[in-house]
Amino acid sequence: MTGTPLFRSGQKGGDFTLEKLTKEAEMIMTERFGKDNIIALATTINGIPYARNVNAFYENGSFYVITHGLSNKMKQIEQNPLVAIAGDWFTAHGTGVNLGYFGKPENAEIAGKLRKAFAEWIDNGHNNFEDPNTCILSVRLKDGILFSHGTRYEIDFEQPA
Repeated sequence: MTGTPLFRSGQKGGDFTLEKLTKEAEMIMTERFGKDNIIALATTINGIPYARNVNAFYENGSFYVITHGLSNKMKQIEQNPLVAIAGDWFTAHGTGVNLGYFGKPENAEIAGKLRKAFAEWIDNGHNNFEDPNTCILSVRLKDGILFSHGTRYEIDFEQPA
């Protein structure tokens, strides 16, 4: 790119409004993030930002992370659930939600998908699935900006498709 702004149809002079998640943008999100990915996850407590990289899996407007319920990120999300993420030409805001213990029956479907997505490393000893504090963090996306092949998508994930 040579400094030329990216515009979508309907976008004028750099002004934009968020649009609902289109089938095209959802397809790009699923292709790009519907597998093991490293994303940056940022939290804020008392005006101080904290960022870390996490392995994440995307599905239907949310990213999922296996973590420990007593980690600093989960303590910070408990105090302030508004988070930001960034990875592979995508940035977004969302709400962090602790889905609870990885092994509880209500989490069986997403846990199975995470086991498949993270198969390369999930059982390497880093996770203790006997520990009830091993939990699933869901980042429910609110809004985001996705770039793909010269197109910029400003997405409102909360607006029904």
